[in-house]
Amino acid sequence: MRHILGRPRRRLLALLGSAALALGGAVALPGTAQAANVLTNPGFESGGLSPWTCTGNLGSVVSSPVHGGSKALQGAVSSSDNAKCSQTVAVKPNTAYTLSGWVRGSYVYLGVDGGASTWTTSPSAYSQLSVSFTTGAAQTSATVYVHGWYAQGTYYADDVQLDGPGGSGGGDTQAPTAPGGLTSTGKSSTSVSLKWNAASDNVGVTAYDVYAGSNQVLSVSGTSATVGGLSPSTAYTFSVKARDAAGNVSAASNSVSVTTDAGTGGGTGFKQAAPYLYEGWGDPPNPGTVMSATGVKWFTMAFVLDSGGCNPAWDGSRALTGGADQTAINQIRSAGGDVVPSFGGWQGSKLGANCSSAAALAGALQKVIDAYSLKAIDMDIENTDEFENEAVQAKILTALKTVKANNPGLKTIVTFGTTTTGPTYYGNRLIEQANSLGAGIDVFTIMPFDFGGGSDMYGNTVNAAEGLKNKLKSTFGWDDATAYAHIGISGMNGLSDQQENTTPAIWTQIRDWANSHHIARLAYWSVNRDRPCPGGGVVSNCSGISQNTWQFTSITAGFTG
Repeated sequence: MRHILGRPRRRLLALLGSAALALGGAVALPGTAQAANVLTNPGFESGGLSPWTCTGNLGSVVSSPVHGGSKALQGAVSSSDNAKCSQTVAVKPNTAYTLSGWVRGSYVYLGVDGGASTWTTSPSAYSQLSVSFTTGAAQTSATVYVHGWYAQGTYYADDVQLDGPGGSGGGDTQAPTAPGGLTSTGKSSTSVSLKWNAASDNVGVTAYDVYAGSNQVLSVSGTSATVGGLSPSTAYTFSVKARDAAGNVSAASNSVSVTTDAGTGGGTGFKQAAPYLYEGWGDPPNPGTVMSATGVKWFTMAFVLDSGGCNPAWDGSRALTGGADQTAINQIRSAGGDVVPSFGGWQGSKLGANCSSAAALAGALQKVIDAYSLKAIDMDIENTDEFENEAVQAKILTALKTVKANNPGLKTIVTFGTTTTGPTYYGNRLIEQANSLGAGIDVFTIMPFDFGGGSDMYGNTVNAAEGLKNKLKSTFGWDDATAYAHIGISGMNGLSDQQENTTPAIWTQIRDWANSHHIARLAYWSVNRDRPCPGGGVVSNCSGISQNTWQFTSITAGFTG
């Protein structure tokens, strides 16, 4: 049986243990500076990261706040990635070095792989960190790093310095082999995704530099990258070179030419105010009555599940056509509105988990698309069977890619849980898989409730949405406007399962923020609960708080994007 509210959310709390802090908290005595700074791009004044590389593509160069010069590093920490940015340099064996840098943020670390590290917390101003180490008797390279801490917010770093002699005497003069098999795996109007085969080296490849023409545009540690900030309808020629710790650079890979898509004004152009309506419980209201009272035009219809054998049915038990759900859809359309069915949810037998393949799942989705001549579909990906199963994630995304290709103009939405600072590990993985598979998802919708958010539901919702925006930017190479235009928010009116209280005033604030940032979609769970019952608790047919009937739907109808 579905939970009384249908949408309980599994939380992922990033806990910062005192033991973990203790490991990074021993401050070494400062050493004596040797020679000049041997790091390249120490203050990020080049405007790019190279030769620094950052995990999860979560690093970027910003113009504020800075410590010195006009640029600094920003690390967009998530709940599952500490945004570790590192650089490998040649060093001399058995030699003392001092690493220092200016950092800002909660729990920022500076250190060397396999050696000493230090940390500080300085969220409102830059603070200097310094740590000393001595290289091993045969050591010819060192990797220095800076990173934040999980779910503790964005950090900044600037003017990082490694004082000591350069390692040119280490003897490694052999360049890596050229990377091979460079291909494009996807593109948008402002970005191109690339992948290539790994190069080899006598010591080891430490980075790959990506070029557009003769200009280096990106440096990464893996064998794939997304180049952002490109112009629409423009041809670019890309190549890749490998680099080792001693600074030896390979010959260029094969080149690949890609023309970006035509511009679309910052996003998909898709805007949707669509609160959830569920015919399965909660005294379902007449949608025509709600539309007349509020002006809302779209509803998200919950939930399409598997009735067995990868066959779609409403709630897994009600016939796809001819029942209460079709009656509601007919009422909505006759009043000038439309619907987006939601597949999945928290409980029940889900098509994504139970269909045997992406092709079979695409076939099931197509049955619903054909039955209702749909303009959009939503995949509500939750729980361990779908959200926390990376193979099922890939199956769902591949199926969405298939139906999008087979139904020109169809908009695809994925909806999933979040932390108060942005996507969880599995949310990040979902976004990364969408990129690598070229799924072309139109809207990534987060559900900012049941995440232990406490009393500040507006602030936590905005912070979660900003975390999603940063992840979309770093993964797809989008600018702010394009990332916002691919974001959706699906809240919960009144009391949540965890007693978080989203009042009409707070929901209005969230709606206004969504409009001012021009996101794509605003929804909430659910219209069935959009009725007052102060002190009524968490129930299916009212919000548990004092409000006007259909007040949350009226507020949502004011979303224009």
